[in-house]
Amino acid sequence: MLVVPQVDSAFYPSLLGAVLSGIGIALLLERFKRGMPIVGLGLAGAIAINLCGASVLAAWLVGGHLDIPGHGYAFLWGPAILLVGIRVVEGPVYFRNTRAPD
Repeated sequence: MLVVPQVDSAFYPSLLGAVLSGIGIALLLERFKRGMPIVGLGLAGAIAINLCGASVLAAWLVGGHLDIPGHGYAFLWGPAILLVGIRVVEGPVYFRNTRAPD
């Protein structure tokens, strides 16, 4: 039904690595946030995780030479575009809420 890459490729491990790297970046952002206690990953963490996952997925779709038909590519471009779109919405909200008061 859904035509996605076979398990014998490095596709899924690299996506998992991207998400884990995003979580690591999110934890570092939270750890070194100035003037605020550690409360969780927050919006900056969500942005980091989404951007890491979407960029690795897009890199695979552009240059990974995946052995899938066209509708498989169309199916996989959906989440990549959605994650970047979410980042475009989350970014301004995050920066508006974290800037210094006047």
